Amino acid sequence: VHVLERFFQKDREAATRIMLHVHNHGVGECGVYTFEVAETKVSQVMDFARQNQHPLQCVMEKK
Repeated sequence: VHVLERFFQKDREAATRIMLHVHNHGVGECGVYTFEVAETKVSQVMDFARQNQHPLQCVMEKK
């Protein structure tokens, strides 16, 4: 939830909803961004996850 709030500007309710969807379905969408913004967000999230030893995956996909 913290990552969704910090890197994707989700409020607590939206972040919790996404987290529960990921928990139940294995994947979730955090938003739709330009390629450059998405690339930066993925890099930031993965760096944060590594630094904090979280087994988190963040990828970007073309719509």
